[in-house]
Amino acid sequence: MIKVTRLDNRELVVNADHVEFIEATPETIISLTTGRKVVVRESVDEVVGRVVEYRQRALPAVRVRVNGS
Repeated sequence: MIKVTRLDNRELVVNADHVEFIEATPETIISLTTGRKVVVRESVDEVVGRVVEYRQRALPAVRVRVNGS
């Protein structure tokens, strides 16, 4: 889950796993896999950064094995 701010300054928590895409029009619009759209104050880069941080915290570290080592 990530926290974002609606245009009226209300805080909203969005399930980062449901973010389908993010666009700037010039407001930032988060489109969810549910079909819902959320307009927020944060920039596209801020939202992307929060999603990346969420995934880094939520997903365990994955080790890649190369050539069986």
